[in-house]
Amino acid sequence: MIHVVWAFVVRADAIDRFEQAYGSNGSWAHLFEQYPGYRGTVLCRDVANPRRYTTIDLWESVEQRTAMLAASRLAYDALDRACESLTEAENEIGVFEALAGPPDLDGEP
Repeated sequence: MIHVVWAFVVRADAIDRFEQAYGSNGSWAHLFEQYPGYRGTVLCRDVANPRRYTTIDLWESVEQRTAMLAASRLAYDALDRACESLTEAENEIGVFEALAGPPDLDGEP
């Protein structure tokens, strides 16, 4: 599993629109879910700076994400242009390989 992490500074007047577009049921997730290997998006907001966000897009493999980028280039670029007015800054932090999952939270050792 890979995690694609992006950081954003959102314009104060665009927070609601940003959260709608970048959330787990937003425009980006709808684009990605058309392709094999996409496993969801997590949207996080900084508790100290409510205009700073990260997204974490989950993919089964780098190859599947790369295939999505190639196959969706026109739609991806159009959505990127449509969303660019929502932010003051955006930066792809990186593509990270998950080495371990979260702990078992069901109470079982």
